[in-house]
Amino acid sequence: MDLFDESGSRSLASRAPLAERMRPKDLDEVIGQAHLTGEGGPLRAAVERGRIGSLVLWGPPGTGKTTLARVLAGTVEEEFVPLSAVTSGVKDLRAALDAARERLKYEGRGTLVFVDEVHRFNKTQQDALLPALEEGLVDFIGATTENPSFEVTAPLLSRSRVLRLRSLSEEDLGLLLGRGLGELGVAIGDEAREYLLGLAGGDGRRLLNALEVAAAGTKRVEVADVERAVGQRALRYGREEHYDVISAFIKSVRGGDPDAALHYLARMLEAGEDPVFVARRLVILASEDIGNADPHGLPLAVAAAEAVRLIGMPEGRIPLAQATTYLASAPKSNAAYAGIGRALEDVRREDTPEVPMHLRNAVTGLMKEEGYGAGYRYAHADEPEGMNDRYLPEALSGRVYYEPKKSGEEAEIKARLERWREAREKRQGGRRDGPA
Repeated sequence: MDLFDESGSRSLASRAPLAERMRPKDLDEVIGQAHLTGEGGPLRAAVERGRIGSLVLWGPPGTGKTTLARVLAGTVEEEFVPLSAVTSGVKDLRAALDAARERLKYEGRGTLVFVDEVHRFNKTQQDALLPALEEGLVDFIGATTENPSFEVTAPLLSRSRVLRLRSLSEEDLGLLLGRGLGELGVAIGDEAREYLLGLAGGDGRRLLNALEVAAAGTKRVEVADVERAVGQRALRYGREEHYDVISAFIKSVRGGDPDAALHYLARMLEAGEDPVFVARRLVILASEDIGNADPHGLPLAVAAAEAVRLIGMPEGRIPLAQATTYLASAPKSNAAYAGIGRALEDVRREDTPEVPMHLRNAVTGLMKEEGYGAGYRYAHADEPEGMNDRYLPEALSGRVYYEPKKSGEEAEIKARLERWREAREKRQGGRRDGPA
């Protein structure tokens, strides 16, 4: 390289985006993904043995898939050949493989072929890779944001190891932000820092791109600079707002107002609230405030929480909105929540009565002789709807903890339990107490 080439390379590097200029050179510089790059991790092990093999890196945008591929190629001193599944065809892939064969033959140097968005390669394109992988001509890394089980062909998947990348944590993003500020030679205000970290949503590239634009023409980045960079207003959302808005959200769902609930959901998500926190609150609400009035509410809320963990943001807003509107529109009942509260009160304030003999388990012959299990009526062998045996201890006979509401599916439950309770009272000739 002559002086003009060197000068041109330096000029080009200085004009590269901040995220590109800050790409790590080795695994120790990589932020996040310690489960892959740390001691004993699969990528650390690949570097130590000097051969990468075939990998599929699966994870959200901005988590370091391309960075890791470049670092691995550089560490094992292989030629890094990037291809985009969006713009590259079979012809480009075969040309890269032919060049790899020549490189290995005349230079003795290996090649790492990196295919970004490998899920967009069609079957013919993916199949074109297989012979090269089988003969060990190249190392291969495919990067995808989609589940490779659905998007990568079985032959290619069977020859590759799938590694899952995680969204960058707030601590990881803080470290990355610190490096970015050092690279740019600027400071940042506390509010601007929190706003930037919230906007990133676990995406390191998004964080650095926003920082670079916000830092243009200033030595200290403030909220107004970040707002200008990302084209949106920073919402006031401190510790007090965190509790106020989530409270308003839950009360809106409980009160049956899906429009208000969506408003508060949008405020939380736009301000950078943890979507998993919101999902957990919906799971609690589905049991506490809806319960058996609509028993589909709880599995839907759990599914939404799992979906948020699986796909992350911003797409996670969709299952959150689905669960929010369903639960807000569902019939409400706190009967299960109130019932366990009453039962716990009894257990905590009274002497615990013995389990009735007919309900005890006769594990040994002596227990059977003592009368354990004697007189137990097997519910399935009894007359239709003959749930009329005594199950509460004698001291609590007739006590009612669960009082279904006349709402949704609990109305039918209420009628059924009334029939069963009347049958028990008739059989026992006992009393029926109200709620504890």
